[in-house]
Amino acid sequence: MDYDPKRLRSGLADLLVCPAATLDQKLAALFSESVVLDVAHPVNRLEGLSAVRDKYLVPLRAAIGGAQRRDDIFINADNRRGNGEPWLAAVTHIAGTFEAPLWGIPANGRLIFLRVGEFWEVGPDGRIVSGKLIPDLIDLMRQCGRCPLPDTLGSQQIWPGPATHDGVLPAKANGEQTLDLVEGMLGDLTAYDPETFQSAGQTGEGGYWAKDMFWYGPGGIGSTYTYPGFDRDHRIAFLSAFPDRLGGNHYARIGSGNYAAVSGWPSMTMTFQGTYLGQTGNGEKLTLRVMDFYRCAEGQIAENWVLLDYVDLFRQMGRDLIAEGASL
Repeated sequence: MDYDPKRLRSGLADLLVCPAATLDQKLAALFSESVVLDVAHPVNRLEGLSAVRDKYLVPLRAAIGGAQRRDDIFINADNRRGNGEPWLAAVTHIAGTFEAPLWGIPANGRLIFLRVGEFWEVGPDGRIVSGKLIPDLIDLMRQCGRCPLPDTLGSQQIWPGPATHDGVLPAKANGEQTLDLVEGMLGDLTAYDPETFQSAGQTGEGGYWAKDMFWYGPGGIGSTYTYPGFDRDHRIAFLSAFPDRLGGNHYARIGSGNYAAVSGWPSMTMTFQGTYLGQTGNGEKLTLRVMDFYRCAEGQIAENWVLLDYVDLFRQMGRDLIAEGASL
């Protein structure tokens, strides 16, 4: 299919800065009239251009003054999990002054960086026909001093871009091999020793992860360095709480150059059997929306950016994190 990822990337950025009078025109040029957009809770499913405009874009533009889109990763490739249709995947920050409430989160009047994970499906006419978005609302609350979850895991901070600074429309060579590496890691990560929490092939000589790997987690978890740090600051706590978690239910897997991106909506199913971030489970059956972005180098995974819809996850546990944060 003939489509222009540069035009689509520019069009997405323009939606934040164009005059309000031209927004409908910009939307029609970028999206199919029947576009379907799934956004993290509390926005959820939006059907058609009007819904995308009124329930996603207009609130963003009203809340974040002088909003600028700052892409760290933006890749495109054919979807290995679909019928070969093209997809775009991005890690971006929407930067600006938080001037008005956004989806129930009170504004703080200061500079914020709202990280967003994006997957966009491109249709036959070169316009976007569907998309999945996870704006990290828990991290936004953290930036405002209103995070309702305890800070007990990794380092809570604004994400860096790739160490190599080449994540925006990278050269497409080797994308299939990069995705092969990531898929191998995901397959072996599924099984683990319940005593040590270790999975085969992850580290060491010939392992999937580089010795100096970085793992950038979402609000509520935070980021960490090296695989032992990943175990300590995320994996052991997660598996202890959700020992039967089953992931990999992905609608999209793409690879371009040294980058790969995968996502499921939901990706994981599990039961809550332990204590996690201050919440104790009672066997609740849960699902988790997931986005993972990877940079690989020399046959190993060097960096991993992860978006998780924890507002939706905790909703299933009976908690409204946005309302809790607003009351702090």
